[in-house]
Amino acid sequence: MTEPIDHKTIEKIATRYLPSDFTVQIAPILTGKFNTSFFVTAGEISWVVRIAPPRDAVFIFYERDMMRQEPGIHRLLSAKTSVPVAPVIAFDDSGDLVDRDFLIMERLAGNPISDVACDYGKVLHQVGKYLAQVHGQTASMYGYIGEHQPMPAQRRWADAFHIMWNRLIDGIVEVGHYDEKESSTCRRLLDRNIRLFDRNLPAALLHMDVWAQNILVDEHSNVTGIVDWDRALWGDPEIEYAVLDYCGISEPAFWEGYGRQRDTSPEAQVRQVFYLLYELQKYIIIRQGRGNDPTRARQYKQQVMQIFERLT
Repeated sequence: MTEPIDHKTIEKIATRYLPSDFTVQIAPILTGKFNTSFFVTAGEISWVVRIAPPRDAVFIFYERDMMRQEPGIHRLLSAKTSVPVAPVIAFDDSGDLVDRDFLIMERLAGNPISDVACDYGKVLHQVGKYLAQVHGQTASMYGYIGEHQPMPAQRRWADAFHIMWNRLIDGIVEVGHYDEKESSTCRRLLDRNIRLFDRNLPAALLHMDVWAQNILVDEHSNVTGIVDWDRALWGDPEIEYAVLDYCGISEPAFWEGYGRQRDTSPEAQVRQVFYLLYELQKYIIIRQGRGNDPTRARQYKQQVMQIFERLT
């Protein structure tokens, strides 16, 4: 039976890592959509405690145990870049204190840009600079290659994306929104175009969830944090661009900060459609499997099918 996550649970977790004789104050973080998160304050200590979903939740294939890769990514970014990420206090997947994985991090200053008035152009310019540094971090293999191991690492991006695409479709079939004909059509469309993804490019570190709630700023519109790295992927930066497009980040100020020209070739435009579809299709699983909202899931499916028609 899944344990409830309440203030008592968070206090039990926090007090294991706090010095003795501290009075703990706990406040829920209301913006999280996947993890259950809380602010924890004890004296001058200010932390964020994030609890993963229960293990019997409905997951997209790469979501199960994905919190496990965050500490290493935070260490990498802290050592190699100036990207503002929180120091990790503890990560625990033992099930000793609670029957879920959890992460404790220092609380960064600032608030999500979704919650405050800010100079949006100034913010996006900084985000562009930071993501350029992130994409400058490379690995020798492609895919979701973190400690959660949702797929085998691949030596070619085309092979990694082929696995990712097909496993995402498997998940949509499992929640009942693609029948055999629809899933076969989706798979064949990528097979026909897979040569466009077989490019000699480094396996870049990608955040894959940069949107308004994951960008923190201070009162002067200075970016103080980019958060939620659990969906990180190593691969083609163009797939990150699709997320930025969808989330309203891909504006001129972002590209000025990013400092690189975007490929606008016909081949890149086809890849862009597939990458957008990869982003959109996940919401069919999220809305149906976790939100129990078949109406919204069907709306996403309809949008996806309209885009597929452009590829056939």
